[in-house]
Amino acid sequence: MTFVEKHQLRSPDEARHADEVLKRVADKIDVIRLSVPDQHGVLRGKTITAAEAPDAMANGWSFSTTLLLKDTSHRTVYPVFSAGGGFGAREMEGGADLVMVPDPTTFRVLPWAPHSGWMLCDLYFPDGRPMPLATRQLYRALVDQLGDLGYDFVAGLEVEFHIFKLDDPSLQPSDTGRPGEPGNPPKVSLLTQGYQYLTELRYDQLDPVFELLRTNLAALDLPLRSLEVEFGPSQVELTFPAAIGMAPADNMILFRNATKQICRRYGYLASFMCRPRFPNAMSSGWHLHQSLRDRKNGGNAFAGEVDLLSPLGQHYLAGLLDHAAAAAAFSTPTINGYKRYRPYSLAPDRAIWGRDNRGTMLRVVGAPSDPLTHIENRAGEPAANPYLYLGSQIVCGLDGIKRKLLPPPPADAPYETQAPMLPKDLGEALAALRGDDALRDGFGAAFIDCYRQIKGAELARFQLDISDWEQREYFDLF
Repeated sequence: MTFVEKHQLRSPDEARHADEVLKRVADKIDVIRLSVPDQHGVLRGKTITAAEAPDAMANGWSFSTTLLLKDTSHRTVYPVFSAGGGFGAREMEGGADLVMVPDPTTFRVLPWAPHSGWMLCDLYFPDGRPMPLATRQLYRALVDQLGDLGYDFVAGLEVEFHIFKLDDPSLQPSDTGRPGEPGNPPKVSLLTQGYQYLTELRYDQLDPVFELLRTNLAALDLPLRSLEVEFGPSQVELTFPAAIGMAPADNMILFRNATKQICRRYGYLASFMCRPRFPNAMSSGWHLHQSLRDRKNGGNAFAGEVDLLSPLGQHYLAGLLDHAAAAAAFSTPTINGYKRYRPYSLAPDRAIWGRDNRGTMLRVVGAPSDPLTHIENRAGEPAANPYLYLGSQIVCGLDGIKRKLLPPPPADAPYETQAPMLPKDLGEALAALRGDDALRDGFGAAFIDCYRQIKGAELARFQLDISDWEQREYFDLF
């Protein structure tokens, strides 16, 4: 009996998909990339030959536990060779193996590397138990929990990022770094000077790279809606239509990784860092459009008959506001991302909502009885792990529904209305997360504690560094 059969890890429909994938692989695929999103939404995994595909599909493939315990410098932050792996888990001592099981419904052929197949995987201990730190499985559990209540999670993606011309990849031996101390970043130049938001001229300057992205993303079956010129230098925005359940998070992880790979192969560099360090850069956001679909009638559960939002939609909205500070640890998980929370900047700085107001954290779009009514969360950054960002919305919204919370009146002047401020930095967000019972229950205490330690290690390294600002400010003055 195979690992998948023994632990009943695949439904009949998924088994049918697995058979179809193996037929496609046998036909024209040489290698398959098996990928798992880590805590940061970075894909990690192994590439196997096509001949090994049947065994990998049936029995999974080995994957080190340490790959879920690294900060953004790729340094393992737990003493994994200590008893219990540093946090009381015998299964993870010594960098022990997990089993990554391919999800055949995610199979793609990579158009920029057509000899390559690609699949997302889920993680299990060797005894078949799900890995409690695996973010894709955590998100699936929340989607299933919502389904048990009679609703589907619906989300559309609106993602800003930067594309540069790659001038020097910084691959000299002196450029290399090490875990805990990354090497020198690539040297780049701009593709546009910016500040001509949505102009035809700037779009035509970007058309060559836009066409590379459009054709390759279409070949991946990613449902691209629009390609847009954003306000800042070399800044763009791509949008995707609403999708249900696992699809929007899987689409985001594939889109982000595909974009970086496509650009790099053709001499560009795509960065989903919120605010790159170059003169006059503009911050990038990830605006998450969301609603719930009622499984009984297929209708939009947020659409009110008289009011803009239904009672359920109001409770959900109030839950997002109530947990905004703690949820920022997932929507804005980098130190850099908090430089975006500025007043009068088309980005939020406080937990507030408004009717079609782009200065608020939560922008409600629609009208009474409008089937397209939804909530747009404008707090996110494009570097966020999509499974944690989307999952946090479900947890916070469900808590608002459970407690029947009600939101305050909408804000017409979002940067002047009194409201709780969003965290000023990652440290504030992690402190808020520590005390948030709903998110702790929703994701599990073990995951929250592990996540906080990983992000805390990142923050500690930053606080030990001497910045250029400090050197300029104090070196000669004192």
